[in-house]
Amino acid sequence: MKGVVIYTSKYGATAQYAKWIGAAVRLPVIKAGDFVSSTQSEYDFVVLGSSVYVGRLFMKKWLRKNRSWLLNKKVFLFVVSGTPLDQKDKLESYISGSLPREAINKTDIHFLPGRLEPKKLSWLDHLIIIMGARLQESSEARNQMLTGYNRVHHEHIMDLVDAVTTFQMKSQQKISA
Repeated sequence: MKGVVIYTSKYGATAQYAKWIGAAVRLPVIKAGDFVSSTQSEYDFVVLGSSVYVGRLFMKKWLRKNRSWLLNKKVFLFVVSGTPLDQKDKLESYISGSLPREAINKTDIHFLPGRLEPKKLSWLDHLIIIMGARLQESSEARNQMLTGYNRVHHEHIMDLVDAVTTFQMKSQQKISA
């Protein structure tokens, strides 16, 4: 079974996870913008990675463009955001606002914690963060949005790596049988 890791990343957290995942499961890692659609038939499965930007998956347009191809593949998706992992409804809203229902039901989805470095943001993104911070009920959440945080750690990929590895092993067993 041949697979690939394809990702979009605005400020680097998703790219870091993609590289770690690719190394762990021995798959090539390609930025979505560099992926050549003529190579789609080479892959049996795909690991997609996207950050969240203004409540939507950053790779939403790419997903829409490649929808028919993806619906015929095993898809693993990791979503990187600043939203705490215990806020399931909010995390799931990013998916429902970006993927068609038939794709959601067929996709193995993993949420990974992100990073926010205010000094690296564009002026527009910085303004969006300031406005978002004002809407936070918790002073801790407000402060983190304004000062930044880094929750990107290698151990967060382990569930996804296990899922991909299990899929690869089961697929190999079917081929061997």
